[in-house]
Amino acid sequence: MTASPRARRSRSRISRMPLAGVAALGLLALSACGSGDDAGGGGGEGGGLDVVASFYPMEFLAERIGGDHVSVSTLTEPGVEPHDLDLSPRETARLSEADLVVYLRGLQPAVDEAVEQSGVAHVAEATSFTTLETHGDEVDGEEHAEDEHAEDEHAEDEHAEEGHAEEGDGHDHEGGDPHIWLDPVRYAEVAQGVGEALAEADPDNAADYERNAEQLVGELQALDDEFAAGLADVPNRTFITTHAAFGYLAERYELREEAITGLDPESEPSAARMRDLQEIAREDGVTTVFFETLVSDETARTLADDLGLETAVLDPVEGITDDSPGADYLEVMRANLAALQQALGAR
Repeated sequence: MTASPRARRSRSRISRMPLAGVAALGLLALSACGSGDDAGGGGGEGGGLDVVASFYPMEFLAERIGGDHVSVSTLTEPGVEPHDLDLSPRETARLSEADLVVYLRGLQPAVDEAVEQSGVAHVAEATSFTTLETHGDEVDGEEHAEDEHAEDEHAEDEHAEEGHAEEGDGHDHEGGDPHIWLDPVRYAEVAQGVGEALAEADPDNAADYERNAEQLVGELQALDDEFAAGLADVPNRTFITTHAAFGYLAERYELREEAITGLDPESEPSAARMRDLQEIAREDGVTTVFFETLVSDETARTLADDLGLETAVLDPVEGITDDSPGADYLEVMRANLAALQQALGAR
């Protein structure tokens, strides 16, 4: 993790990378649909901008900033773990027919490939609007050697992991940790970029997009303030979670995330990693092991049972379902704050 995370709570705008610029083909309009409708984009029938989002955090931005001017569909259905998304030919075709695609490179390899091949005229790629860091290197699942904390062995593990990624496992995350939406400050930067992309795709409504983006950025700044105040004085700073999704959140608020698995939630932890977590939990006074709503909680509950710890949900907000602790991004993030405060001993 990089030093001085609070010093990086900058809210200044950042430059947006140029959007993909090939001319849109004259395609037949698709019938209108809501989020998650597999029928495709919805811009045609209602006359609004047809926006395809890769998964929920991108969908949330497009809907909030686009407002009544857009019809948003998502490639990742509610309840589907987004890391392992596969696209059907029909879903891939939706990208070339969209007015704008909003996605996050490095999280869903199938989407990355489909966007590159689509020729869509307007693209908002989330990581181009902010900065990326590296998190989760201390966890590489079954790749870990038993003496993984030795410096020379750690270097060998990193080399082995890179080689494994090059073989095509689809989860190399070589550009850095993609979970930027779990940092409200970075997510606000992405919101500004999405607003600019919407304005470029639909200049007639640019003023509305700018206003909506600024309103959402204000809400995200307020959320950042709530997290900063709520976690400033917690007596414990370490939390254990299922996979390394919360590195940016931990960095922002000077916490220490210890994950059972790395950036890929489907990887299996090594026996050495589980022993490490048991030691960390005892030394740091960890009270709670967090699990998620879209991946199995079996390993988290096993670790908690072995140590006599509590379990609770810390939601990476990768999708909203009936099991989510809130109805949208802001509600789920505030539920996460409350869960962290309780686990870390806030008074």
